Amino acid sequence: MTSPMSTHASSAPPRGAITPPHDRLLAHIEDRSAALRKAAAAVDLGAQVPSCPDWSVRDLVTHIGSVQRFWAVVVAAGPSDTPPARGEGTPVWISGDAAPPGPEAGTDELLSWAEESTALLIATLRAADPDSGCWTWWGASRAPQTVGAVARHQVQEAAVHAYDAQLAAGTPEALPGEVALDGIDEFLSVSYGTATPWPHPAARIDLRTTEGPAWQIALSEGGTATVTTEIPDAPRGDHDGSAEAEDSHAADHHRLTLHAPASDLALTLHRRTSADTLQAPAGADGQDNAVGDGQAGGTGDGDAALLDRLLAWPSLD
Repeated sequence: MTSPMSTHASSAPPRGAITPPHDRLLAHIEDRSAALRKAAAAVDLGAQVPSCPDWSVRDLVTHIGSVQRFWAVVVAAGPSDTPPARGEGTPVWISGDAAPPGPEAGTDELLSWAEESTALLIATLRAADPDSGCWTWWGASRAPQTVGAVARHQVQEAAVHAYDAQLAAGTPEALPGEVALDGIDEFLSVSYGTATPWPHPAARIDLRTTEGPAWQIALSEGGTATVTTEIPDAPRGDHDGSAEAEDSHAADHHRLTLHAPASDLALTLHRRTSADTLQAPAGADGQDNAVGDGQAGGTGDGDAALLDRLLAWPSLD
């Protein structure tokens, strides 16, 4: 299966083959949201979140609850070119009466509000057709603008922030395998699909999970990201002088291969964990090549510097 994508493309291919069915997406949202609340209950609400240093645990819980309520409104509004504005058919439960508890609220009150937020999102997603349209902020990408795509993204929102809460509590856990695998695929489609043009020389990055699925990211200088789920052999030798061949020839000298469990790769893409422990496949000498040692399985400068540029490229705000 090959699914090319451009930072400027807007057509929507089918969801990735590894994407769970809609009911499982909803179950993952519930599970990861509960994991977030469990971690938040085990630590002071004023504790700093290490992976989001400007946030306290209270801020994190407030954020996930507000986000889930917002997307419930978006889905309920149906197809639209713009997000629904407050007061235009906005359900009562997203009005001021259901605003996040204030800073004086205790843990139980805040977590009860967050649990209600998750329930509202799940109920709205379950009532809607996964293939029906709705507004999303990723319209510039090739990711679908559908209820199903919102559910898919909300799995990642809850999963990554559950990991944030667990870090704050000192109990970080790997993302569930199915969540992590689809999370990589969704991240490549949405985050790279809405990024500004790649500002560096052409490059090629292979992401290989220990679970099996793999992706190749081909980046053209000043242009697009093309993601495929089949990793061809690297081109070698002469090229014909065309722009495509020039990019391919240049990318041959800017290569990187990462090989790790899907959870590690997903959390690295989200800038939650260090890439120092990610491994490139063993070389001819039978030794693994760690990203941090400057020998990351590629030619030229295909090392940690390329990974740093890749991670810094998309906006994660």
